[in-house]
Amino acid sequence: MAGELRFLAMDLPNRPWRDMLRRYKTVETLGFDLAGFADHFVPSADSAAPWFEQWTLLAAVARETSRIRLATWVTQIPFRNPALLAHQACTADHLSDGRLELGLGVGLTMDPSYAMMGLANWSNKERVARFREYVQVVDRLLSDKTTTFEGKFYELRGAPMFRPVQLPRPPIVIAALGPVMLKRAAELADNWNCLSFAATFDQQLAETRERIRLVDAHCAVIGRDPASLRRSYLMPVGALLGAGMFDCYASAGIFADMAQRLIDLGISEIGLWYPAREEQMPVFEKIAAEVLPALKERHAARWAVDRPVGDGKAVAMDSLERTAE
Repeated sequence: MAGELRFLAMDLPNRPWRDMLRRYKTVETLGFDLAGFADHFVPSADSAAPWFEQWTLLAAVARETSRIRLATWVTQIPFRNPALLAHQACTADHLSDGRLELGLGVGLTMDPSYAMMGLANWSNKERVARFREYVQVVDRLLSDKTTTFEGKFYELRGAPMFRPVQLPRPPIVIAALGPVMLKRAAELADNWNCLSFAATFDQQLAETRERIRLVDAHCAVIGRDPASLRRSYLMPVGALLGAGMFDCYASAGIFADMAQRLIDLGISEIGLWYPAREEQMPVFEKIAAEVLPALKERHAARWAVDRPVGDGKAVAMDSLERTAE
């Protein structure tokens, strides 16, 4: 698995700005490595509820925090032209002094946002077909001073851009669950993120284990060292829609066991949801203060033993494309 163990705190941007800022400052103070920002026009559970725009909120939080990395988890590609998205990402990387992690995904056809915004609701097949070009455009714009690109879906003509703070570019995270998207993650991502909607945690682990096997197989086909790809997992979200109690916060011990089982699969980044219910905050805070440092220390010792030869950096996209053709 790629690099040190990290923990991400996710939240839904459906509260007043001051409440949102307090939450993001809380997770930074608690020692989380990353804060995640969701991307919708309205929440799926309540399409009449307010919802802040992802990139604007991230930029505002960037100026009010100093350490925690800021991650789009994830940006839906149908919402924005890839050149505009790369421009937003470069700007956010500067505003955060190099703390951006750029997460990308195809989004969901069931999202009511498309009808509300008057955007084309591409089929899953078209979303996946567009995704490879979309990531290529974003990668090249963030990596090069000037970009020309001609593809089936997207074209650029001599597009200039500031260099981001992080060179050659901010890390790219790809959310992938299905077979083709898992292939794209192996080919194009620095960090692959997944989750599972299976009924039990054992079933979620089994599903994730199989996905890891497929990603590793794709890496082998294109000649990529699987250890260069970070694996990220977002903890169960079933309770989120009803603002219910998260099972992983039943106790600090239960969370520690669940997290360790994910780490044993090769997961090196675990995402947690900010508690939907106030009564779970004490457990959340205890997890942050006691469990996360202990898991990091244990992981660091194991990573030092198992770390592959070399610097472990992701394979450059150009070399991946040549190998994959």
